[in-house]
Amino acid sequence: MTLPTLDPERQRQAKAYARLQRRWGIASLALSGAYALLWLVTGAAPALRSALERTSPHFWLQVALFGAAFAGLYALLSLPLDFYTSFTLPHRFGLSTQTLRGWIVDQLKGALIGAPLGLAFLELIYLLLRTYPATWWLIAAAVLLVFNVLLSNLAPVLIMPLFNKFTPLGEERADLVERLMRLAERAGARVRGVYQMDMSRRTRAANAALTGLGNTRRIILGDTLLKEFSDDEIETVLAHELGHHVHRDIPLLILANSALTLLGLWLASLGLVWGAGLAGLRGPADPASLPVLLLVFGLYGLVTTPLGNAFSRWRESLADEYALQATGKAEAFAAALTRLANQNLAEAEPERWVEIIYSSHPALGRRIARAKEAAARSQQPQKEPPYAVT
Repeated sequence: MTLPTLDPERQRQAKAYARLQRRWGIASLALSGAYALLWLVTGAAPALRSALERTSPHFWLQVALFGAAFAGLYALLSLPLDFYTSFTLPHRFGLSTQTLRGWIVDQLKGALIGAPLGLAFLELIYLLLRTYPATWWLIAAAVLLVFNVLLSNLAPVLIMPLFNKFTPLGEERADLVERLMRLAERAGARVRGVYQMDMSRRTRAANAALTGLGNTRRIILGDTLLKEFSDDEIETVLAHELGHHVHRDIPLLILANSALTLLGLWLASLGLVWGAGLAGLRGPADPASLPVLLLVFGLYGLVTTPLGNAFSRWRESLADEYALQATGKAEAFAAALTRLANQNLAEAEPERWVEIIYSSHPALGRRIARAKEAAARSQQPQKEPPYAVT
C-alpha cells in the first residue's frame, strides 16, 4: 500500500489558518469580557433593571427582557467577528463551500434553538437564586446533567437534521455498511444504521461520528469522507469513534463536564456575592448581575479549557490504540489521518504550547507516526521460539 504524504503547501496554509483562528478567538474573548465589564462600570446593568421594574411587575419577565437585551446587543456587536471567522476566513483558505444564504440560515436556526434554551436556563438560574440562595448552584448542576444526557440522546433525531440531511447509505455501498456494522457489533455498540451526511454543502473537510445514545445511536459518515477515502480508511476512522464507546468516553465526558460545571457554578455563586457588592447591585438574584455571571464563567473557562483538552487528548489516544487493534490496518489508519490533515487543513505539527492550550486531540503528526510504527511492527517477521534442549 502506497501511503499518502502530508502536502507541504497545505500544511503551510494550515499553520496560517490555525494562527488566525487563535488570534480571532482571543479577540472574541476580549470583546465578551470588555462588553460585560462595560455593563457594570457604566451602571448600565442596574439602570436597565430599574427601567424594567417600572414597566413590568413580573420578575420572570424582567429576567427575560434583561437577558434578551444583554445577549441581543452582544450578538449584534460580535456579528462582524462571527461572520469573518465562520464564513470569510474558511472561504479565504478554500475550506468552505457554504453560500452566504446558507450561512445566514444556519445562524437563524442556531438562534431559534439557542435562544429558548438559553432563556430557560437563565430563568432557572434566577428562580433558584431567589428560592434556594445557598444551594442554587448544586441544583442547577444536577438539572444540567440531566439535560446533557437528554440532549446527547435526542440531538441526532431532533437537532442535527435541522442543519444537515441524513440518508441511509445505499446498496451501492452495501459492503461498507456490512463491514461497519460488524465492527460496531464487535465493539458492543448497538447502532440503528449507517447514514451519509451532506457535509459538502458547507465544507470540503471530512469527518465521521458515532452519535446518540441508546436507541438513537447511529454511524454518521460525511459525504466528503465517502468520496475521498477508501473503505479500509473509513473503517479505521469509524473504529476510532467506536473506541470512545468501548472506553465509555461519552458517559465519562458527561460526568467530567458536569463536575467542571458544578465547580464553575459554585465559583459563580461566590462571584455573584462579591460582584454584587462591587457593582452596586442588590444581590446575587438581581437580574443586573448577569454580566458578573458571564465574567466568572469566562475566567473559569480560560483556566479549565486546557485541563479539559488534556483529558480529551488522553481519551483520543486510547481511541487511536483501539482503532489499530480492532482493525489491524495500521497503514490504512495512517493514510486516513494523513488525508484528514490535507483535506481538513489541519496543522499536523503545532507548537507544543498550542497543543497544550488549544488542542482536544494529540497532534496529527504524532498520531500518524504512531500508526506507521504499528504498521512497521506488524510487518516484521515473527521470531521462532528457541528449540528446547533435551
